[in-house]
Amino acid sequence: MNQTNSQYFASVIQNSLPDAAAVLAGAPRGRRIEGTVSFYQTPQGVLVTAAVRGLPVTRMACAQPIFALHVHEGASCTGTASDPFANAGAHFNPGGCPHPYHAGDLPPLFADLTGFAWMAVLTDRFRVADVVGRTVVVHARPDDFTTQPSGNAGDKLACGVIVPTKR
Repeated sequence: MNQTNSQYFASVIQNSLPDAAAVLAGAPRGRRIEGTVSFYQTPQGVLVTAAVRGLPVTRMACAQPIFALHVHEGASCTGTASDPFANAGAHFNPGGCPHPYHAGDLPPLFADLTGFAWMAVLTDRFRVADVVGRTVVVHARPDDFTTQPSGNAGDKLACGVIVPTKR
């Protein structure tokens, strides 16, 4: 291969249909958050991209809006009045690892002042086939990468079910 790794992954994103994707929607009675999290299976692992808009932002100094992003084990973005995405379940963690070593723990989303965030990461913690049918959740706060079991990431702001995009 004559490309650098970054050129290769940019090419994957630009020229390939993801193997799976989740369309995010905000909680009922919440902000109008929407976006897509895409999953591309590569020989090096899964390339995950997220593009999310409508995230809540503040204009205070030293208060950049940061939001946790996790793959959850559940198969539904339904729930209760107090937790509209309760059925998304806990973080995807087939290895029974402590937080932040769950397979579903992803890097945070850093939103700009318009509430838009974009992120890409390569992970070998799971294959696309492992997460199809599960959910992706955006949380209200950044993950502290310490608190058990979920990083003190706060309320679930948006959720999407991961579905295959290729047949």
